Amino acid sequence: MVTAIVIFFILGYLCIALESVLKINKAVPALLICVVCWTLYACGAAPDDVDTSSRLLHHLGETCEILFFLMGAMTIVEIVDANGGFYFVQDVLSTRSKRALLWRITFMTFILSAILDNLTTSIVMVMVLRKLVADPKDRMLFGGMIIIAANAGGAFSPIGDVTTIMLWIKGMISTGGVISQLLAPSLIAVVVSALCTSLYLKGELQAPERNEAPGKANNPDRMLILCVGVGGLVFVPIFRML
Repeated sequence: MVTAIVIFFILGYLCIALESVLKINKAVPALLICVVCWTLYACGAAPDDVDTSSRLLHHLGETCEILFFLMGAMTIVEIVDANGGFYFVQDVLSTRSKRALLWRITFMTFILSAILDNLTTSIVMVMVLRKLVADPKDRMLFGGMIIIAANAGGAFSPIGDVTTIMLWIKGMISTGGVISQLLAPSLIAVVVSALCTSLYLKGELQAPERNEAPGKANNPDRMLILCVGVGGLVFVPIFRML
């Protein structure tokens, strides 16, 4: 049974790694690995003195902690976006220079990914990018830089990435420790990447167009929603420390 579990795990992990080749969402083999491996474990691989149900509940409980946090974070982001809170981000980033826009997007993404998480930040910044850049080729370069900056910014924050969230929840890393150790490497990674990308950008952009849907909140309310939403996420690690 142990050999079978190892084989299924390796095959499933290969399917996850080859997601773009197989055209199968990586969530499918991941869930399948979970079901098959735990079933084999319960059917014969577990020692006789081990309660399989309690062990399964223990591991699922840890996963639920992460999912609960991510669901809350995504809900806050959706509320802020639905009420036009991220229009302030668009206003800050708006410029005619491609290189200036690249640096603004890079550092905005870097900061937001440490507060939110890298996946949520990537989604938000790509939404903003579509309103600022019309050329598909330029948009690809900006989009690539967003992904790099989001991962770099999420690396030095305890709530910036699923991996750091898992380690932080289990108490294996501290907020102060991870920031002090990884802030400098993260900054170097994002600055070097932005410098290389800026070499491929020249000229100016067309003036961005804004199409606001009716019924959106007014400017003071948007600022309040943005501050409360982002502030709530910022205080998550602070509350945990307290």
